[in-house]
Amino acid sequence: MDKTKLVAVLMGGPGSEREVSLASGRAVLEALLGEGVNAVGVDVTSAELELPAEVSLAVNVIHGTFGEDGTLQDILEQRGILYTGAGAVSSRLAFDKVASKQCFVEAGVPTPASETLNCAEGVKLPKMALPYVVKPPREGSSVGVSIVQNEAEAQAAIEQAAQYGDEVLIEQFIEGKELTVGVLGDEVFPIVHIVPRDGFYDIENKYPWMTGDGGTDYYCPADLSEEATERVQEAALSAHRALGVEVYSRVDVLLRDDGIPYVLEANTIPGMTESSLLPKAAKEAGYSFGALCLKVAQLSLETQR
Repeated sequence: MDKTKLVAVLMGGPGSEREVSLASGRAVLEALLGEGVNAVGVDVTSAELELPAEVSLAVNVIHGTFGEDGTLQDILEQRGILYTGAGAVSSRLAFDKVASKQCFVEAGVPTPASETLNCAEGVKLPKMALPYVVKPPREGSSVGVSIVQNEAEAQAAIEQAAQYGDEVLIEQFIEGKELTVGVLGDEVFPIVHIVPRDGFYDIENKYPWMTGDGGTDYYCPADLSEEATERVQEAALSAHRALGVEVYSRVDVLLRDDGIPYVLEANTIPGMTESSLLPKAAKEAGYSFGALCLKVAQLSLETQR
């Protein structure tokens, strides 16, 4: 890429993951400046996107709604502005957990069984046997996610998820190792093993610096057998490709004790601070944080030209 041309790092956004996105955006901006790129940061606060006229590339680090669901991609494409990461179509597909799960099933990607509830006219209980996981299908960072062990917890969990939209995803609870796998182009990164210190990997355990609670330990590469490693990485790459994701993603996988992996979702704009999971895995694969940011930008330019 031509480092003299202006690059705008888009961060923040109007969604529920704004603070996390600001942290990612600041880190990416600092990394690109450190690599000699002519870059500026843009704090996006609404859909009224204001960019310098001479921008040659928008680096999209807006997690969740608006930035990761195809909305921002549509705006940039309409304006003829090149941007990093997945396109509008694959972004919408990957962000919608119901649609992406259907895609996984059709492509033979192993994924937990699920049921979708329409709660437009009130909360319904699923037919699925307990325990199960309740999720809003179009939110990120585990926003609104609950693990339900008994009927007493079900009503409140579904009511909470329904606050984010009429549809609620009910997913089979899989007990196993929480893993995540970065994919960059055709390269699959070493696996990260996620070990929450308490409970499950919810927003408190993901971002203790933001919430003041929780915490998680991360191990990369994950301590898995060669066979299990290969199986998990293969499932992650299959999920990435099944969704048609361009450039890069981070795929979340549960590995059951019997060695069977289950793909949960693919994140098309994963966390991008130096301590985030994709950069951790990239570092293990030999990429500095700056080199990773440059590689994402370069692959994005090659994909859209």
